[in-house]
Amino acid sequence: MTLPIIMHVNYCEQGQTIDEMCQKAVEWGYDGIEFRRVRNGINEEPEAYLDQIAAAVSRSGLKQVIFGSPGPNLTVSDAQAREKEIAQTVHFYRLASERFKLTVNNTMAGFLVDKTFGGREYDKHGSAAATDEQWQYAAEGFKVLGDLAAELGFRFAFETHMNYIHDLPAPTKKLIDMIDKPVVGANLDFGNAVYFKKVPDLKESIDLLGDRLYYVHLKNSIGLGDGSRSAIGLADGEINHRHYLKLLKQAGYEGPICIEAPRQGDREWFAQADLAYLKRLLNDLQ
Repeated sequence: MTLPIIMHVNYCEQGQTIDEMCQKAVEWGYDGIEFRRVRNGINEEPEAYLDQIAAAVSRSGLKQVIFGSPGPNLTVSDAQAREKEIAQTVHFYRLASERFKLTVNNTMAGFLVDKTFGGREYDKHGSAAATDEQWQYAAEGFKVLGDLAAELGFRFAFETHMNYIHDLPAPTKKLIDMIDKPVVGANLDFGNAVYFKKVPDLKESIDLLGDRLYYVHLKNSIGLGDGSRSAIGLADGEINHRHYLKLLKQAGYEGPICIEAPRQGDREWFAQADLAYLKRLLNDLQ
């Protein structure tokens, strides 16, 4: 099973420069990096940011560049604010497409939390809290962005992520169907789904998303005694990624696989250990 392996930038957000990120990713054996559309805590123009990445990619020989969060915030009621979010996203991806051959980009449609419930009650937020109007706002916005993606030759993939309309596979599929653009699909992050009280079935999730599954995020965690969860190494948590990859192969999945390190500690070591495990699995599934 041969698929592009992408390193999420959170493996190298402990003071590494963009040059170092790219050099290390290539040295370790990754095919690409998923960068953030906007870097956390850094005030910079998108042109300058993209130029830094382009120069680092050229020097390192990194094969693939993907962009991810933040997506446009389309859950707000202010129409002008939504239009501004869409315009900024369009501007960014036009600039990015001038510098990189974009294939698929991770995206989101706006943070959505019902403040009457606790922060970890994920089944009360996101799709459960969305109004009919907010579903329409997200769909209408991504109809515009879908046309952009079609023009520029790439796909958008909604990450199944808590606290967004597209938090679980079923609501993600609903949003994709509302948008009805072939270039807008899903990024299945089952490592997020396991944080919900009712965890969806993995095979059913893959089958549901079907040929609109364009991207996959992998990470792992383990349940704690107090009912919470803790992120852990890709090989060490409760998600059986050997089984996961078998299901993806059976479904005919051919997109990139991105692994993440949303945990504290030496993330550079995690990047190498998680990659070694993933490569072993992919080799076993040949």
